[in-house]
Amino acid sequence: MTGSIAAIGAGIAVIGAGIGIGNIGAKAMEAIARQPEAAGDIRSNMILMAALVEGAALIAILLSFFA
Repeated sequence: MTGSIAAIGAGIAVIGAGIGIGNIGAKAMEAIARQPEAAGDIRSNMILMAALVEGAALIAILLSFFA
């Protein structure tokens, strides 16, 4: 029973991370379309935020398996 609950928790973490990174990418593309000269700054901030979301998802997955 514990294994299936951990799998559900890991799945929810992955779904949340996917939605979050999708929103980051969509908003970054909208921002670049509105202000093309700031594409470099927007892109670097997008990559940083995507890495932070992935880190939070990884921690959530590890906690779901070890808790």
